[in-house]
Amino acid sequence: MLQDIAAYLRCPHCGGDLGIARRAVTCPRGHSFDIARQGYVSLLPGDVQTGTGDTGEMVRAREAFLAGGHLSAVAEAVASECSRLVKGASAGAIVDLGAGTGYYLAAALERLPGRSGIALDISKHAARRAARAHPRVGAVVCDAWGALPVRTGAAAAMLSVFAPRNGAEMRRVLRREGALLLVTPAPEHLAELVDAVGLLSVDERKDERLQERLGGFFEVESREGLGVPLALGHADVERLVGMGPSAWHTDPATTRERVAALREPISVTAAVTLSVLRPR
Repeated sequence: MLQDIAAYLRCPHCGGDLGIARRAVTCPRGHSFDIARQGYVSLLPGDVQTGTGDTGEMVRAREAFLAGGHLSAVAEAVASECSRLVKGASAGAIVDLGAGTGYYLAAALERLPGRSGIALDISKHAARRAARAHPRVGAVVCDAWGALPVRTGAAAAMLSVFAPRNGAEMRRVLRREGALLLVTPAPEHLAELVDAVGLLSVDERKDERLQERLGGFFEVESREGLGVPLALGHADVERLVGMGPSAWHTDPATTRERVAALREPISVTAAVTLSVLRPR
């Protein structure tokens, strides 16, 4: 809930401390942000464009796909590693940048009794879901590429699961002894669907781009590959296409037609890399 994370937040206009007064989040200088009836708050500056955020259709597709348990092994790996990383840390929240529906953050909090979680996403549709993902999650709409509305050193650990990575701000928000847990798609991730239904392939330069974006702020402590075999039905594949970046580049009717031509169950491999990074 927002009450659990208010102490970790800062005003996006003046950088001041934030608190909750009735149905709003406010700072001492009078900046006020209404709390939505779904329980999240938008801390976006007025000049930020939100057109890159997930649509309601994309969020519904993701929620339905994840509810099927297809990526539960990834969530379990994230939760286990996050628990290990913050063991013994006396303070700090778990901050998930690009949290989506809060699925992975909620899994991590289940391993961390008493720890609060901050779900950050530019999509209000995602924030609505994340706000109810777990009793100790507070959901905030913000721009992942801008100055995050989170205090310096507020995070015991940060999560970035298939999400944008703002190296400078991640480094600022993390405590000195904190860690960034990064989950990225491996080259073979969902490769069976690239030609079959027009799913976007993984960028061949992903590792190079990650180094460019994060190398100045973090150093890699460990990397581990995880491959999860999936047996999907037609509806699962449609949701998989519709919940990610491929949704911006495919036509739903065409996707449905191509998926219908596939024989069920459809064998797919979810292949990811879990990396632990430490602040430089």
